Amino acid sequence: MATTKESFKVQGENLLKKIKELIEEGNIRKISIHDKGGKELMSFPLTVGVVGVLVAPVFAAIGAVAALIGECSITVEREVEETK
Repeated sequence: MATTKESFKVQGENLLKKIKELIEEGNIRKISIHDKGGKELMSFPLTVGVVGVLVAPVFAAIGAVAALIGECSITVEREVEETK
């Protein structure tokens, strides 16, 4: 499997909503959150089996970060099927 990276700019108040949307889309291996200066604030891997209660502490941490920052970017690492 190959991976691709995609970045999104969001305001702090929309951070948690955007991350939940991305997780629902599936095929995500890792999410990193960076401040507007490019410094990584947090990063967490997502595995196929991670759902519900297991991501609740991650969402709580994201909510705390979102309350403290303005503009930030989310970098998403996705798995993509290789076509032969």
